[in-house]
Parts: sequence; structure tokens; C-alpha cells
Amino acid sequence: MGLRGRTQLVHLLGASDVRSIAADIGLRPTKQRGQNFVIDANTVRRIVRTSGIGSDDVVVEVGPGVGSLTLELLAAAKSVVAIEVDPLLARQLPATVTERAPELRSNLQLVEADALRVDSLPGPAPTALVANLPYNVSVPVLLHFLERFDSLRHGLVMVQAEVAHRLAAKPGSRTYGVPSLKAAWWADVELAGTVSRSVFWPAPNVDSCLVALRRHEPLGGDKLRQRTFSLVDAAFSQRRKTLRAALAPAFGSPDSAADALTAAGIDPRSRGEQLTIEDFARLAV
Repeated sequence: MGLRGRTQLVHLLGASDVRSIAADIGLRPTKQRGQNFVIDANTVRRIVRTSGIGSDDVVVEVGPGVGSLTLELLAAAKSVVAIEVDPLLARQLPATVTERAPELRSNLQLVEADALRVDSLPGPAPTALVANLPYNVSVPVLLHFLERFDSLRHGLVMVQAEVAHRLAAKPGSRTYGVPSLKAAWWADVELAGTVSRSVFWPAPNVDSCLVALRRHEPLGGDKLRQRTFSLVDAAFSQRRKTLRAALAPAFGSPDSAADALTAAGIDPRSRGEQLTIEDFARLAV
């Protein structure tokens, strides 16, 4: 069945539907779990369209909530694995899919768990990550899935606008830092659009952005990554310091840090925001 035919099998949720489901299950969205649900069907369609997923993709969705995005993902992808930590929402999601997309229910697998503790998933290996990530854990969750699931080839996540700009920032920019560098270890990251706070319930205090990911070959194995990430953390722990000073504890002294930086072709007087992830990896070897 083509995408158009599968789309016709799905009845997306609107604002009143989302609120009704929450009321029926006794759910009160909490900031602690970053629960802000998309209530606009056009935004859902836009997210899936922008993600570029196709009928061969196995999509992992973190934080499906009431299922607003899940329904459209089921219409576009081969299958969806949804990871939900809230037991109320986890119990409700299959029922919502059964009601709104009964012919696609078998294409959904649900995992009730904390996404940061998920190291394996049921069914075929996931090929794409598409999610409205909870604001409070968006970067750790994204990095965790890029690290644990090397089958993920691409993705699109919706995160707080400030976080999105940090993830997609380039060297030398004001927002460039630890999230930018660590995400770049695994993937090319780009901003893919803005999303108004008005399409959420409850409405957050900030707007969101879409972040597109395209995996590339990592720069090395796990040991090199760990060493590289420790240097990244050290370089940005005292952002105003030169790398010679900031990395002194990692290399034993400022002079040893300067020698290592020079050997890697990096000016010891430079600062972390001037380096690429390749620079840090070269320094970590």
C-alpha cells in the first residue's frame, strides 16, 4: 500500500482529542517529564514530511505521549518502536492507535522504559529516530541513541530552540559547545525549521526547532570517543580559558598540554569553541 493509502487509514489527533485522552486517563502533564503534547495535525504532518522517512524505515520514537506523532509515523514508515516512560501514557497508546489506525496497529511496538536506560529494542534494528524529545533530557537522549544504535542512519528531533541551535552550531559561533561537538562525532546536524509554542498543550515558555541528523562514519572506536569527549568536557568547563590552561589537568600540566596541542597542530592559545570534533579527536589519539 502506498503512502497516500496508508495516510487515509489514520485519523490524527486534534487539540480537543489530546485533552480528552489526558482527562480520560487522569493525566496531568508535568514539567518533570517534559510533557508538552503536539495538538496541531499540520505540525505533525510537517515533522514526518521533513524527516524524510520512507516505507522501508523502522522508526524509533522517544516520548510518544498521547500518540499525536506516532499515528503519522505509522502511516509513513515500515514500523514504529515507541518508548514511553509514563505508565499512564504507555497503557493508553496502543488503545489510541487501535482506535485511530486499526489497520496499522500491528506495526507498532511499545517499550515502557526510561529512554536513557534502553540499550536494545524489539524487532528489526531501527533506521531512523523521529521524536518530540522531552525538553529536560533532549541532549542526553539523543546522544545515547546515537551511541547505542549504530543502525540509525538519519533522524529528525524537535527540541527547545536554544538546544537546537547548540546542537547545530558550528565552530566559532556563540552557541557552539559540548552538545555541538558530541553530536558531530556521529552525525551531520542541521536546523530544519522552527515550531511555535502555540502548537503544544500545555504551551511551553519557549519555541521549539526541528533538528535534522544524518549519520556519518564515527571518527574512531569507543576508547577514542571517550578520551575525546573527556577533552571536550574539560575544554568547556572553563570556557574563557585557553586550551593550554583548560586542558592542563588532563595532561598533567600547562606545559604538557601545550606540547600535546602543538603536536596535534592546534595553537595552545586557542579556545575550545574554535576547534572541530576532528581537532579534539586528533588531540586525543
